Amino acid sequence: MLLVFAITAGVIFASGVYLMMRRSMVRLIIGLLLVSYSVNLILFSVDDSGTRGAPIINSAEVEVMSDPLPQALILTAIVISFGVLAFTLALGYRATQVAGTDNIDTLQSTDREI
Repeated sequence: MLLVFAITAGVIFASGVYLMMRRSMVRLIIGLLLVSYSVNLILFSVDDSGTRGAPIINSAEVEVMSDPLPQALILTAIVISFGVLAFTLALGYRATQVAGTDNIDTLQSTDREI
């Protein structure tokens, strides 16, 4: 099962990097989303939830208790990726509105030297 997670995360990560290398702001944002999803999947695969129980403290079954740290890391990564997505969407919308295009090469040519 971990091999399936690893292959899936690798394909999603590679797709995200490929989209981030394109010249469109929309594809850059979608690529950023895919990379964050693949990181969440990698963090999920760290936890061996198939063989262990719920992360509830029970004095009789401490050895079979699941580790709650990967779950907390995934929740934190989801919140951080949502914040980054909101900022990137606002930044991309404003840059597209000012430049009139979502082509990143055109956006780079509108930079001013100080």
